[in-house]
Amino acid sequence: MKFNLEVLDESEKIMFALRTLYSGRGYERYRMSKFEEYDLYSRNKDFLVSDSVITFTDMNGRLMALKPDVTLSLIKNNKDHPEVLKKLYYNENVYRVAKGSNSFREIMQAGLECFGNVDNDCISEVLMLAVQSLETVSEEYILEISDLQILSAFIGAVPASAEVKQKLLKCFSEKNSHGIRQICADNEISREYAERLKTLLGLYGSPEKVLEDLTGLCREQGLEAEVKRLMDVIRIFKDTAYQDRIIIDFSAVSDMNYYNGIIFRGFIAGVPDSVLSGGQYDNLMQKLGRRSKAIGFAVYLDKLQGIKR
Repeated sequence: MKFNLEVLDESEKIMFALRTLYSGRGYERYRMSKFEEYDLYSRNKDFLVSDSVITFTDMNGRLMALKPDVTLSLIKNNKDHPEVLKKLYYNENVYRVAKGSNSFREIMQAGLECFGNVDNDCISEVLMLAVQSLETVSEEYILEISDLQILSAFIGAVPASAEVKQKLLKCFSEKNSHGIRQICADNEISREYAERLKTLLGLYGSPEKVLEDLTGLCREQGLEAEVKRLMDVIRIFKDTAYQDRIIIDFSAVSDMNYYNGIIFRGFIAGVPDSVLSGGQYDNLMQKLGRRSKAIGFAVYLDKLQGIKR
């Protein structure tokens, strides 16, 4: 029987296209159980998009959760093999409180994850698939890339308490250069440190525009290897139709208790918030007792209502 795509609504067509994209690159489909033990989520609430979880007690007295997140389930239900690379994709309905809402919603979500021997080639592939996912959704899109390894090294070098460093990170996430200057002045941090942080925050734009200045700035911090790594993973876009869609932006900040290295966000015209987000989360893997490295991203299909491709 011939399948008629016209019977699908727009979000279903996007889901079908994303599944085709990921499976075509060798990713296997992961099907998640509708229920997981609540303890998995309660111990990692900071990692969740929303910390509100629907729970119930099953017939064996276990507190269960109606799936609020896919990544944690993927980690739990896959063996730890750091020497090999496992590539999975998913399309699942998750249940959480949507942004700007006070009620639970069933949200359609697609994404992919790589576990194990995640090297620069794997990171490059994931970034390319993130861009191609955005292209599947809209003709007008950008992918913003940051590097927490570089950012954390700059923040870590500041002679200040952990509380002050956290405030500086918050300034980065808010693109608040004035706040950086004020915090440094209030805590007797030298103008040299303040200027370095403000310069890093101000590096925004295409890789061609940013990397030369970033190289000079990082050389002063002894971070040449970290810059080379960033250059290596984004080289995949050079001389492609996607090279003008890539932005480097160090105001993209994620929780460093879970994330490390490359992180990224995808935006499309007509939607004020990111519709795709992802990155490396080796720290989460270690927190869950895994030796494997990991990287992945999610496409939030609930944010695409009314968007025409």
